[in-house]
Amino acid sequence: MTRLGDLERAVMDVLWDTVPATSGGVTVREVADALAGRELAYTTVMTVLDRLAGKGMVQREREGRAWRYRAAASREAYIAQIMLDALDLGGSRDAALVRFARSVTGTEADVLRAALAAEAAMGSTGPGDGAALTDRVEAPATDRTGRADEAAER
Repeated sequence: MTRLGDLERAVMDVLWDTVPATSGGVTVREVADALAGRELAYTTVMTVLDRLAGKGMVQREREGRAWRYRAAASREAYIAQIMLDALDLGGSRDAALVRFARSVTGTEADVLRAALAAEAAMGSTGPGDGAALTDRVEAPATDRTGRADEAAER
């Protein structure tokens, strides 16, 4: 998966934050207006959206003479893919996962445990995209700030 540059990330943030997945999307002008504080030319925003479409990050649909854009996947799906790509960089996936697990807070560890339990309950035999899972697993009501390995000992 492609990592995003600063301007690409800003454009994707507009799409992720303001465009519901069920909507028809937004125009270049609407994205440019949302990024007004950056003082970008319309053509710059148009080029970024075109490149993001080429990378498969956004979907676009013709509406008259204009295009309407929306994110191809959720922010969470994008971040999860970056994490999976990072695990594929080499070395031991197991060691990287253990190191990651030791770096999360207790609350984050609780979320991971709940997600893994829900995935196991679904009978999954391999890694899933977790799209349906995120609808069922939420952060615990209590906010513990301990490390994951400390939380496991509780």
